Amino acid sequence: MSMRRTTKAARGAVAMASAAGLALVVAGCGGGGAASQTADGSHPKRSTAPKETGSTAPAAESDTVIGEIKGPDGVDVTLHSVIRDSGGFVTVNGTVTNHGNRVFNAIDWRSNESELRSRSSLSGATLVDKEGKKRYLVLRDTDGECLCTTGLSGLRPGASRPIFAQFPAPPAKVTQVDFQLPTMPPASVQITE
Repeated sequence: MSMRRTTKAARGAVAMASAAGLALVVAGCGGGGAASQTADGSHPKRSTAPKETGSTAPAAESDTVIGEIKGPDGVDVTLHSVIRDSGGFVTVNGTVTNHGNRVFNAIDWRSNESELRSRSSLSGATLVDKEGKKRYLVLRDTDGECLCTTGLSGLRPGASRPIFAQFPAPPAKVTQVDFQLPTMPPASVQITE
């Protein structure tokens, strides 16, 4: 076998391996193959809902009511849970409902921090430990965004939306706190494990 023939064969093998590798990459990225089909041969449905900013999505609406806040203009907040997790956080889940006759925007509920991008969020919410005389602010992610519901604007009359906010956990002995939103009265709630 001549040197020229060996070089030609080696180039062909490299080209063939490259083509096979490229085909595998393209097939893996396509997402439309048989592997992504359901048992009946249809493709799974993908959510087109916008993603919530923050690290934790709100829990689904619950029938459990642990606290209620009646605010101005018919805007009410129903609290469903205040849960302490093992990571040292407390997550408040609830629902905001517009019983008024005007569209509601939560601009007054945001904190005064200029770094926050969302103008309508729960970033101004606080948990207050009255016994320990401490106020806990909503946590921020590494980009400076609140770990809370954002984009809370355009809530039409009669509509409701799930909300959440995550705080640093008070000491384990603290089980009763007040949840507060700017412009709204506080709600005294029990922390569950």
